Amino acid sequence: MARLLVIGCGGVAQVAIQKCCQNHKTFEEIIIASRTLSKCDDLKAKIEATDCPVKITTAGVNADDKEDIVKLITKFKPDAVLNVALPYQDLTIMDACLECKVDYIDTANYEPEDTDDPKWREVYEKRCQEKGFTAYFDYSWQWAYEEKFKEAGITALLGTGFDPGVTSVFVAYAKKHYFDQIDTVDILDCNGGDHGYPFATNFNPEINLREVSANGSYMENGKWVETKPMEIKREYDFPKVGKKDMYLLHHEEIEALGRNFPEIKRIRFFMTFGQSYLTHMKCLENVGMLSTVPVEHDGHLIVPIQFLKTLLPDPASLGPRTVGKTNIGCIFTGKKDGKDKTLYIYNVCDHQECYRELGSQAISYTTGVPAMIGTALVVEGIWKKPGVFTTDEFDPDPYMDMLNKYGLPWVVDENPVLVP
Repeated sequence: MARLLVIGCGGVAQVAIQKCCQNHKTFEEIIIASRTLSKCDDLKAKIEATDCPVKITTAGVNADDKEDIVKLITKFKPDAVLNVALPYQDLTIMDACLECKVDYIDTANYEPEDTDDPKWREVYEKRCQEKGFTAYFDYSWQWAYEEKFKEAGITALLGTGFDPGVTSVFVAYAKKHYFDQIDTVDILDCNGGDHGYPFATNFNPEINLREVSANGSYMENGKWVETKPMEIKREYDFPKVGKKDMYLLHHEEIEALGRNFPEIKRIRFFMTFGQSYLTHMKCLENVGMLSTVPVEHDGHLIVPIQFLKTLLPDPASLGPRTVGKTNIGCIFTGKKDGKDKTLYIYNVCDHQECYRELGSQAISYTTGVPAMIGTALVVEGIWKKPGVFTTDEFDPDPYMDMLNKYGLPWVVDENPVLVP
C-alpha cells in the first residue's frame, strides 16, 4: 500500500486522483497539493462523499519553489510524487524528489515559462542547430537527470498521459506482439467532441496554444524534418467518430520513440482541428495574444497568453457540455515473419460517459487514467528501476491490461487504412 503526493489539482489531476481512489489496493493515502488549496479541499469532499477507503489529505504548495516542495515531501513522506502541475515546473519538482530520494512521475515533458530566458535560450538554440527542430519542449532537460536518479536509486517516469504515454506503450506492445520490425508509426489524436463554445482549449491554454501554433516536425531515417505550422493536412475516417481533418504537429513522444526504437524509419504525429478553432487561433496569434513575452498594460507587466487563459473557459469546466468521442491511437507498418504487416491500435472514449463517471470531459480522462496507471506500476515495483524513463522502455503488458480495467479499452485492427 502506497502513500502518494499529487502536485496539481486541475482537470487531469482530478481524474488521476479519483482513479487512484478506485485502485485502493495500491494507494492507501493521497496527499493533494496545489497553490489553490480550495480546489484540493473541494475534491477531497467529493471523494469522501463516496465512502472511498483511501485517506485524503490536502495541502498548499508553491510548485515553483523547490524548498516548499521539499518541506511537503519531508512532512508527508510519500512513496512517490505524481506531477500533474505545469510542464514549467517539472525540473523544480524533480530536484525536490532527488533531494528527498522519492520516485517521480509526470505526464508532459519540460518546457520553460520564459522562452526569452538567456540561459535557456543558449541551450535551446544549440539544440535547434544540432537536432533540427524548433519546438520549445523537448526531453533533453529531463534526460540530463539520468545519472542523478540512478545514483539516488529512484525512478523518474516521464510522460504517462495518453500522448505521450499510452501511444508510446502501444508502440512497445506492437513491437513485442505483432512485429519483428516496425518501419513507420503514425500517431493520430482525434477529438470529435463539441463543447458549444466559439473557442476553448481542451487542456491548459498556455500549453495547448503554444504547441499548436508552432512549427510541425516529424522524424525520418533518424533525422528531424520540420514543417510550417499546419502545413501538412490529411483527412482520416476515425472509427466511431467519422471523417476529420488532421494536421501534422511536433510532439514529444516522437523524440523518445526515435531514440528508443532507432529502426523505425518514420514517426509522425497528427491532431484533428476544426476550421473555426484554427481561425480563432490565427487571429489571436496575429494580434500577439499567444506571446509569452511580458508587455506593459496600465503600469503592470502581463504575459499575453496568460491573460488570454483567464478569458477562456477553464478546461476542467467543459465536462457537462461536451458531447462526442475521442479516438487516439497508432498506425504501424512493418514486417512479421518476412511479410509486410499493418496494424492500428486505438482507444475510443466518450465525453459524456467520462462526465457521468468522474465529472470530467474525455481529454482530461484520457490523460488522468494513464497518469494513475504509470504511478501504480512504479509504486508496485513493476516499472521501478533507477534512472529516467519514458513509458515505451518497460514491459507494456501490465500497462495495457490496466487500460482495459480502468476505463480506456483498446482495439486492434490488423487491416487499417494508412495515412498517405
